[in-house]
Amino acid sequence: MKNASLTLFNKTCLALVIAGVAVQAAADGRIEGQIKATDKGIALEGAKVRIKELNREAVSQRDGRFVFADIKPGQYTLETSYIGADNIARAIVVEDLKTTRANFQLQGVSGLVENVIVIGQAAGINKSLNKQRSADNIITAVSADAIGQFPDTNVSESLQRLPGLSIERDQGEGRYVRVRGMSPDYNAVTINGVGVPGPDADRRAVALDVIPSDLLENLTVTKSLTPDMDANSLGGSIDVQSLSAFDRDGFFYQLTAESSFDENTEEYSPKVAATASNQFSIGNGEKNVGIAFGVSSFKRKFGSDNVETGGAWDFEDGEAGLEELEQRDYRITRERSGVTLNLDYKPTDNTDLYWRNLYSEYTDSEIRLANVIEFFEEDDEGERDGTSVAVGEFNSAEVQRELKDRTETQKILSTSLGGQTRLDNWTVDYRVAYSKSSEDEPQNIAGAVFKIDDDVIADEAFDVSYSNSKKISLSAPAEFYQSASYKLDEVELSSANTNDESTAVNLDFTRELELGNNAAQLKFGAKHQARNKDNDVTVWASEEFLGDTSLSAFSGSPVDYKLGQFGNQIDADAVKAAIDTLEDNPEESVIGDYDITEDTSAAYVMGRIDIDNWRLLTGVRYENTDFTADGFSYNSEDEIATAQRFSNSDDYFLPALHIRYSVDDKTQVRAAWTNSVVRPGFAQLSPGTLIEGDEKEFGNPDLKSLESSNLDLGIEHYPGVASVISAFVFYKDIKNFVYDVDLGKTPGYEAFDKAQTFANGKTAELFGIELAASKQFTQLPAPWDGLLIGGNATFVDSTAEIGGYDEGEFIARDIPMPSQSDTSANLMVGYESDLISMRLSANYKSNYLLEVLDTLDANKDAYVDDQIQLDFSLRYYVTESIKLHFEALNLTDEVYYSYVNTRNYNAQYERYGATYKLGITFMQF
Repeated sequence: MKNASLTLFNKTCLALVIAGVAVQAAADGRIEGQIKATDKGIALEGAKVRIKELNREAVSQRDGRFVFADIKPGQYTLETSYIGADNIARAIVVEDLKTTRANFQLQGVSGLVENVIVIGQAAGINKSLNKQRSADNIITAVSADAIGQFPDTNVSESLQRLPGLSIERDQGEGRYVRVRGMSPDYNAVTINGVGVPGPDADRRAVALDVIPSDLLENLTVTKSLTPDMDANSLGGSIDVQSLSAFDRDGFFYQLTAESSFDENTEEYSPKVAATASNQFSIGNGEKNVGIAFGVSSFKRKFGSDNVETGGAWDFEDGEAGLEELEQRDYRITRERSGVTLNLDYKPTDNTDLYWRNLYSEYTDSEIRLANVIEFFEEDDEGERDGTSVAVGEFNSAEVQRELKDRTETQKILSTSLGGQTRLDNWTVDYRVAYSKSSEDEPQNIAGAVFKIDDDVIADEAFDVSYSNSKKISLSAPAEFYQSASYKLDEVELSSANTNDESTAVNLDFTRELELGNNAAQLKFGAKHQARNKDNDVTVWASEEFLGDTSLSAFSGSPVDYKLGQFGNQIDADAVKAAIDTLEDNPEESVIGDYDITEDTSAAYVMGRIDIDNWRLLTGVRYENTDFTADGFSYNSEDEIATAQRFSNSDDYFLPALHIRYSVDDKTQVRAAWTNSVVRPGFAQLSPGTLIEGDEKEFGNPDLKSLESSNLDLGIEHYPGVASVISAFVFYKDIKNFVYDVDLGKTPGYEAFDKAQTFANGKTAELFGIELAASKQFTQLPAPWDGLLIGGNATFVDSTAEIGGYDEGEFIARDIPMPSQSDTSANLMVGYESDLISMRLSANYKSNYLLEVLDTLDANKDAYVDDQIQLDFSLRYYVTESIKLHFEALNLTDEVYYSYVNTRNYNAQYERYGATYKLGITFMQF
């Protein structure tokens, strides 16, 4: 069946190629123009322009430009359609071998304030909806105006407001983005259309908290890929667009200063941001050069309080007992800075050149203090074995005080040089791009361990108990919290450096043509991308120290721990100064090192045709990936590291079909069938191998890529200003799902009691429904005509088969896809007038599978509990150019809670408190 489908699509694409070459230009007239907002000169993207007599349609691009090629000489009527603006009809005359210019200045819908299509909440929603409505495929967009209405710190938090999207947080801040229930590792990220490699050593996911939201102009999430797009996303592809000088006419600038207050640590944090753009004239051109620049800097101090078990519960005999737990206190400083520089040059009317650059840097400094409690029991010979303890039961426990002090810096650089040339009915796009992501963690304290001092506590143990199996509270004697009870036992230092570089070249050709009396388009092109990722880890350990090793010698003030009593701070500099000798730890150093190369070559052909109210787009993409992985195998018994190399090559044919039917100008139905492919994670593909006696832990470079066949069907209705009602259903059939597996005692691994690695599962499926609606109540009398209400909800159900071996027998079971919430939703209530704009927003996601701790035991599956966060933002316009803003995040102090078995059993409980922001913005446009 698959081969038959490929044959059909190949024949279709070949026919389109032949038609494109054979069709003669029956007419040489051409229509070009721009769509802008009246007076303000802001380019409007996504406006529809229609030639009434020919039923041909064009869509304005980012700079507002639209083009009709191959138009017979004659008189025509051009009609515009843009949500939030009055429609305009204009008569024009097309002459043979000439270009007719037709520019439009759109005004806000009659009866509304003019800035309904320029600034504010409604304007931001309108820009996004117009881009979404006019796209050939299924997308969701958000503009800089809309981003500014939410109290979001970074790009990922801005995206969580969109239908079908949710985020994974780190220390309360948004970090990774999930699309339609798919893990962040299965989604692609691009900056100005250029693929971005991930800075994390183990993952493909791009941590979007690295990028400041102040430097953005648009965010677009593509949910159904077209053949001219990279196929490396199962959920969706996220494009981050930075500022361009041709987004608006003339000189523009925006300056923002802000201070935020963290309720948990009572720390204040500063932020400044500036963006500017202008257009210039050189040679004989008129405003043919544009320069846009932006810079942002934010230093945030905050923290969290945590108590966790890591799922260390014993559920045997129908009772639950806890084996160990940790109290943790975090003190964090995060610095997020970025700069963007974009140059545009239009040397002729038919050629646009650009150079786009974005650089961001994110430094995360974290001090983590922990009390680690492990319950034990002694046998008749005095030997200690771990045991489980019920709630409220006192039991002997070994206790450690631990310190982790590390700073890591992640960087993302994206630069691209390219352009577009229009030659009669042909358009040629060309680009060369370079991207690099890195993560650098200089030598740090990976773990300093203080154990009970047997000179102070004779039996090196405390009798402790705990209450509440969710928000665990500890009961311990006074000596538990006293520094004199502990002494320094071991220090581990580590450093790590990861680099991920990508160079890409692509060339695309587009031909406008007619098939019969129907407007059509043929597009084809090729791309080559070379990607290299390396990781270097070094670990040292010390058990020999100088001077007094009592914790008292390293202690500071008491820890401000809001979940109970804790103990004192630990001075990291004093710990480093006490180290006498360091020894390399080759086991952890060697197996973490790898060098992976992935070179991908791609070619595609696709065609589009308009038949009455139908738009059909079909085509096929071919991709070939050459893979090479270098790493090491280390045997701890003979202490020998052996170099390893793996390589393979894979080919993929990925057909697609997109259908859009316009019921009328406000309502359209969409359907899509697409195919995509994603490589497994780098930790999964790494050839690193560690052998310790009868145990083996190793990556699997021979893993197959995840392949997904995707179906989408939906309807969109745009009733008016800032208003939409949409409903979509989607289905994904996924092959080669990757999971952890223990192959010990199976064929090939008979010598190992445990052989932990990764394997491809047979199948995984995901089905979902995505609903969205927004409404500005313009029909209400003033002042209620400024009321806006919006919401969206996504319901997803998935299943994936995993399995493991029990005494040589393979046992399979089903799990939901990791990171997939069954329900995610947003609700927004907003209001705006000439002076104020305010918005109250709630974000919700249901529980989701975090980690499979034991392949064979579902009771050990760790889940993250439901989360709902309430945020508020207020903007007051002192003048048209000056505005004040106040923001409040996490008003209800929502906690992060994960559990095993049922919600009663803690895996992790962490609270962050609320954050408040106050700032001022100066703007000129």
